[in-house]
Amino acid sequence: MAPTENEPDFVNRKGFHSLNVQMVCDANFQFTSVCASWPGSVHDSRIWRESFLCRQFERGEHNGILLGDSGYPCRRYLMTPYLNPQTNAHQRFNASLCRTRVLIEQSFGILKRRFSCLQGTLRTVPEQAVAYVVACVILHNLGIRTGDVMDRLDQQEDAFDPTAHQVVCNSPEGSHLRDYIAQTYFG
Repeated sequence: MAPTENEPDFVNRKGFHSLNVQMVCDANFQFTSVCASWPGSVHDSRIWRESFLCRQFERGEHNGILLGDSGYPCRRYLMTPYLNPQTNAHQRFNASLCRTRVLIEQSFGILKRRFSCLQGTLRTVPEQAVAYVVACVILHNLGIRTGDVMDRLDQQEDAFDPTAHQVVCNSPEGSHLRDYIAQTYFG
């Protein structure tokens, strides 16, 4: 069902209606953050920039580093791939980031297999679709916590495509940290 209000906003870059859902997961396939209320046409970097989680990281409320794809800017707390790797260390960094980041893709796959309604079209208004997505994430996390773990063996690593929806507004601090990590651990 197409939205009746602001319908063009929900048309994604592939040409169909959708929500753009941004999630963060941990190493156990549990989602630790979900932001599901944005129309499909909204870029990942905008959703991130306006998220509560981003503001928390900006204020230093979290330790650690998130991994993102090229749709996000490189920050001191958010590592993204090099768009044009210049050295072997850069290439190894990108390969490692891609192999590690596949965890989120596997988590999405588990979630969609657990709740098949998320594999196709939710025939409802956007506000209700947001509620369905969030409810599925909550139930998914409860399933993981109670030992109802779904098989993830059939998930394949997605090929890294640095030009998919790239962002080039990296912070100097993030770029320097990425260079340090690449040189120190992958050089």
